[in-house]
Amino acid sequence: MRAAFTTEQDPADWCAVIAVFFLALVWWRLGIPSRIYFDEVHYVPAARKLIEGVRANPEHPLLAKQVLAWSIQWLGDKPLYWRLPSAFAGALGLFAFSRLVWFASGRRDAALIAMALLATNFLWFIHSRIAMLDMIMACLGMAALWQFAAAVRLPRQGRWRLALAGLCAGLALGAKWSIAVAIALPGLAFLLPRLWQHRARFLWARGGAPVPGISLLEAGVWLGLLPLCVYWLTYWPAFHYAKDAVNPYDPIGWHRYMLELQDSVKRLHPYRSQWYQWVGNWRAIWYLYQPVDGAQRGIVLIGNPFTMLAGLPAVLWCLWAGLWRRRHDALAFALLYLASLGMWALSTKPIQFYYHYLLPATFLMACLALALEALWRRQDRWRWLMPAALAISAAMFLYFYPIISAAKLCCGRPSFEQWMWLRSWR
Repeated sequence: MRAAFTTEQDPADWCAVIAVFFLALVWWRLGIPSRIYFDEVHYVPAARKLIEGVRANPEHPLLAKQVLAWSIQWLGDKPLYWRLPSAFAGALGLFAFSRLVWFASGRRDAALIAMALLATNFLWFIHSRIAMLDMIMACLGMAALWQFAAAVRLPRQGRWRLALAGLCAGLALGAKWSIAVAIALPGLAFLLPRLWQHRARFLWARGGAPVPGISLLEAGVWLGLLPLCVYWLTYWPAFHYAKDAVNPYDPIGWHRYMLELQDSVKRLHPYRSQWYQWVGNWRAIWYLYQPVDGAQRGIVLIGNPFTMLAGLPAVLWCLWAGLWRRRHDALAFALLYLASLGMWALSTKPIQFYYHYLLPATFLMACLALALEALWRRQDRWRWLMPAALAISAAMFLYFYPIISAAKLCCGRPSFEQWMWLRSWR
């Protein structure tokens, strides 16, 4: 990885500009609908209770709900302020994702392509506009992976970047558990090369991949112990509740209680789905569809019909390029996609939804970006596929924009049917 890397073409400035434009688009009509919708019904009331120091929504970690509570407490109890944390996290997370792709690949075009694909994949945009836990988790998770990739590329900065990666990983886990598998992979990326290179000395040897100068024992502190400590400290406000406070000396008991609450939800939901339906972009969720704020409005959670399917062969290409061409960046994103999706395939959680595909879909966009960038470099008759793919992705986003942004729709049946390409999206 390191030999091909140079900081001379770092696209950080352009990535920042794109992130600002994305934030502006998210901000447009962010206060509409002007009432609670979809899962805001769980998290906004929970945030209000947290302001009073009362336990609420204990089946999920505390941090993202606490951030939502601070926004309401400091700015006001209005829809715009409920959704500000997700909006800022969406823009910052998009920037962090672009930095992750840059440090992983060392390819300027790949980072910019990946950013454009993620901004238009529907899931990232929709969850940047709703007061849920997912975007805060995704933002912090992308920051953790970015810092790990930067530590690999810039080993002289390895120690503080690994520490920052561990801090962000712990905070991400404190927002929502869905990030757990993705943030565990950097630890495996340290363990396996050291086992291969140093055998019996693998614990304390400092030489070799992925970060020369850092032993596996030290990496275990930054990528293992630190995230767990930070995660548990995110419950600090809950340790001081006047009633039903969390016992700071019994993390196992508290997490057993959380798991029991999550597994207790067994009532079938009309929008429930399975992981293989997410892969095919087959099952949608209607977050909103009713008259509100003086017009008929709707928000349907689906993936971009083009990039969600085009990304699947890109994952196979990344696996091939990683195994046969030693493209470690491609292999890493393919494994992140498969691992974050496989977690849900193996999960015992009885009821699952398409929004659980947010993280796998994010890594899917990275795989597609690497494949398109490789086509762009070929300088042959297939080179046109890269700009064509970006154009189609943007066109899909613009076409579906009214039904993913709560824009004013027409009255009657045509108000949503033009976007219902599949019966399962209804």
